[in-house]
Amino acid sequence: MSAEATIVLLAAGASTRMRGADKMLEPLGDATLLRVMAGRAQKAGALRVVIPQGNTARAQALEGLSCDIVTVPAGQDMSASLKAGTQGVRGPVLIVLADMPEVTAHDMHLMTALSRQAPRAILRAAGQDGTPGNPVLFPADLLPDLQTIKGDKGARDLLKRHAARVHLIPLPGQNALTDLDTPEDWAAWRTTPRK
Repeated sequence: MSAEATIVLLAAGASTRMRGADKMLEPLGDATLLRVMAGRAQKAGALRVVIPQGNTARAQALEGLSCDIVTVPAGQDMSASLKAGTQGVRGPVLIVLADMPEVTAHDMHLMTALSRQAPRAILRAAGQDGTPGNPVLFPADLLPDLQTIKGDKGARDLLKRHAARVHLIPLPGQNALTDLDTPEDWAAWRTTPRK
C-alpha cells in the first residue's frame, strides 16, 4: 500500500503586489485566508505550512491547527519554499498555494485519494475546460527532484520534464485557477457571485 500524501501549504510569499497588505491575512469569512486554507488542508491529510521566518502574524494565524510549521528566510523564492516544505517527506506530496481561496478540503482529499489509485502519476488540478492549475500532487519518487529546483518558477520545469506522467484532474468551477495577488483581485473576487 502506498504512503499517505503530505499536504504542503505554501504561504511564505512576500505579498509584494498587495501594496503593503498581507494577502495571507486577508479576511475570509470569520478568519484569515491562511487560517482558512490551513484548516481545509488539515482535513485532507498530514499538513506542513511554509511561512517566512519571524512572521509572527502568520504563525499566530495557524495557532491551534494540526500542522507542522516550516520557515524559510523572508524574501526567498518559491523553490526555497518547495524545498523546505518537502524536505524529509517520504510519501507523495500535494503542493497547495495558500493564495487560492477556492480550493476546498474536498478538492485536496480527492487528489490524495486518486494518488493512492495511481501512485506514479503526477496529479495536477485543472479548470473544467482542462486549463492546468493548482494544486499539484507529486509522487514520492520525485521528491529528490523537488529538492533540486531553482528560481521562482516553482516546479514548472519538473512538470515539463515528466509531462507524460501528468494527469489533469478537473475541479469544480474556478477552484484550480483562482489566484488572488492584488487588492483589485481581492475586490473583484469578493463581488463575484459563486455557486
